Amino acid sequence: MSALGHLDPMSTPDSIDVQPFEAHATDADLDDLRARLAVARLPEAETVSGSPRWAQGVPLADLVDLVNYWGTEYNWRSFEERLHRIGQYRTTIDGLGIHFLHRRSARADATPLILTHGWPGSIAEFIDVVDELADPEDAAAPAFHVVVPSLPGFGYSDKPATAGWGTEKIAAAWVELMERLGYRKFLAHGGDWGGNITTVLGGRFPEHVLGIHSLFAEAPPGMTTDGLTATERQWAEETRHFWRHRAAYAKQQATRPQTIGYSLVDSPVGLLAWILDKFAEWSDTEDSPFETISKDRILDDVTLYWLTRTGASAARIYYESHNSLDPDLRVDVPSAITMYPHDIEKSPRPWAEKRYRRIVRWNAPESGGHFPSLEVPDYFVNDLREGLAAVLAAQR
Repeated sequence: MSALGHLDPMSTPDSIDVQPFEAHATDADLDDLRARLAVARLPEAETVSGSPRWAQGVPLADLVDLVNYWGTEYNWRSFEERLHRIGQYRTTIDGLGIHFLHRRSARADATPLILTHGWPGSIAEFIDVVDELADPEDAAAPAFHVVVPSLPGFGYSDKPATAGWGTEKIAAAWVELMERLGYRKFLAHGGDWGGNITTVLGGRFPEHVLGIHSLFAEAPPGMTTDGLTATERQWAEETRHFWRHRAAYAKQQATRPQTIGYSLVDSPVGLLAWILDKFAEWSDTEDSPFETISKDRILDDVTLYWLTRTGASAARIYYESHNSLDPDLRVDVPSAITMYPHDIEKSPRPWAEKRYRRIVRWNAPESGGHFPSLEVPDYFVNDLREGLAAVLAAQR
């Protein structure tokens, strides 16, 4: 048995409130979705000639094709079955129901690991990699007891009825969740908001967090470009350009999540366009996100938002936490950082080192974007393993 986790966490005293859960949409909800898609009102085509086709957002032809597929061929029940095979549970923390996937490894030397998604992602980002992380084909590869929670307001977690569920409170809830599963010490990984929460976990709870692997490395404010390499300067400029010119969605959700929420909860086509735009812009592709991510995987994510009516509640994480990472927070646990080339926010290592004080592995792949577990899943798994192996080695 691993010294880092119990073999049967579901029988520990702290786990008494952890209950099995099964996702199952009603036939009426699925029929309603298809009916709405069939009568959708669409705008005229974008006034863009030549390239880039996505200059004004999701092109009409691409959306029409995906809406038709969603309404006639996509199989939501297949996604539900995959969630069921992994194992789903719910528990209540600070009055809020939290949904999570939990896949225990058969390996006695496995280490507990929590994977945290962001927006516009969900637990759907990880379901293709959970099994390989828990029980790798290669016996020499590290194995993990994998926990994948749905953020508050996302998926099958409850929607907060009051303000306050920002990244600091979520990180504290994750510590409580892992304790209930018998995992008093664990590893943490995340990207996007999940990377932010993972940073808070490492900085606030070093007595519980063995180390982190993050796709997000927000530097403290006031960093200078003096001494940076040409590539690092380019990263800094690309990040500045993103926040100045391509982040209207974040401003909207950080200031008026309720307003955009009506459209996201009432119109499946509106929800699809809002999310698809980000899969397209943030993926490492030439034209379409479907060059690397299947239609089914994107629709798994969008349909989860639709059926759980979480377009507004998920958007509120921006209202709660946008630009809220404590500028003085430092992460002293071992950290592995991966900066995928087409991600939207890339920190130069000298900047990251001001916050993450023990970077034991730094990786900058040649391909991949904001959704690597979907875009380059094999590489993602190997990179995560290598990063976490370096983190665990630093414990010795």
